[in-house]
Amino acid sequence: MIGKTPTEHQMSIFEVALESFIDMNHELVLLSRQIDWEAVESEFAEYYCADNGRPSVPIRKMVGMMLLKSIYNLSDEGVVARWMENPYMQYFTGEKVFQKRPPMNPIDMTKFRKRIGEKGAEKIFKISLLVNAEEITEQEMKLVMIDSTVQEKNITFPTDAKLYRKIIAKVLKMARKEDIELRRTYTRELKSLKLKVRFMNHPTRMKEGKKAVKRIRTIARAMVNDIARKMDEDQMSFYRKDLELFMRVINQERNDKDKIYSLHEPEVECLSKGKEHKKYEFGNKSAIAKTRSGLIVSALSFIGNPYDGHTISAHLEQTRRLTGYTPEEAVTDRGYRGKKEIGRTKISIPTSGSPGQSYYQKTKARKKFCKRAGIEPVIGHLKSDHRMMRNYLKGTLGDAINTLMAAAAYNMRHWMNKNALSSFVSWLKTQFERLENVIFGNENQRSLPIPGSCDGRVVGL
Repeated sequence: MIGKTPTEHQMSIFEVALESFIDMNHELVLLSRQIDWEAVESEFAEYYCADNGRPSVPIRKMVGMMLLKSIYNLSDEGVVARWMENPYMQYFTGEKVFQKRPPMNPIDMTKFRKRIGEKGAEKIFKISLLVNAEEITEQEMKLVMIDSTVQEKNITFPTDAKLYRKIIAKVLKMARKEDIELRRTYTRELKSLKLKVRFMNHPTRMKEGKKAVKRIRTIARAMVNDIARKMDEDQMSFYRKDLELFMRVINQERNDKDKIYSLHEPEVECLSKGKEHKKYEFGNKSAIAKTRSGLIVSALSFIGNPYDGHTISAHLEQTRRLTGYTPEEAVTDRGYRGKKEIGRTKISIPTSGSPGQSYYQKTKARKKFCKRAGIEPVIGHLKSDHRMMRNYLKGTLGDAINTLMAAAAYNMRHWMNKNALSSFVSWLKTQFERLENVIFGNENQRSLPIPGSCDGRVVGL
């Protein structure tokens, strides 16, 4: 059953309203007023039944916690812990008085992500666009910049020996759980083989190390076949997918396609973006589209490793669906070459120019592509500040949700920084006016506190 945020709170003599002691010009207070929470609750009501079961955590609180997690780069457990000690976070999620107990179990956020799926995460991303609605104009949406990146998954660097040893450990765990006696456990032999693999990069030990890897692979295959023979029908039906995955890892070769790089994240892809310091990255391909003002209007994650040029149409469709505008021009890098036009949208790619171009046309094109390079620091902020550096959410659904939530948090931070700057400018104007009054003989007036923080800091600068 859907839980509702109470509109009125019965105060007791021991409770103090949040509005009585927090700074009402704080960034989170101003942001909470900018969001239409009634519309948010009506949008997400479809994911809950109307009058059956125990009331859920209120929608505003769940959506607010999702946004706070990505804005401040926190984990599920971390955002719940910070919420209990931060009155501004509590005000943002709809609380009227300071709360001393956790708002929910952190596992509720995982369940909420599964409940809303990718479409629900896109609705949260749309909220961030509505907050910045004044920047979404027909003139601004004529041109967008598009670029792709790799959202790395939370897995260790994959090697064959690692995968084989993990398979052996999982088979032993299955055998203990199901009380199955294996023919051999190879404990002592695996210990010596592990040492040989550890030092196989040494020139004189490389041959010995390669033999050890082959032997570990043979042991893994023998143990999987052994436990499969000794399982009954019920056990086999329960563990069938795991055993098939194990055999797929054991049988794959170096040049095979669709290889498995992780047992707990089999959808992970090996992607190469031409980086000098990191030749290969393991995760999924994500891409964003931003306007000239820096607002992200499209954020997508892709299954597999599609060619960049084939993903432009998906960006244009999402931009039209969320903003109501179809860009007239999309500026990309050379990785998107192949199409010059999609529908009514022109695709611009850096070139050396045509012989008939004037100096003015070449300069204008060069400035446009220099402006496109501004999307690179945006991707850097998404990774370092909004949880795209390493994706901890499971599966392809987790890839899509993490990408959308990072883009939503970036847009929220974009509005908060802009508002903090305008508040600081207005504060300076007021201070100068008061200073003029003092100089020209008026009575001294107390200086105003700097807006945006209760301790005098300028938030967002």
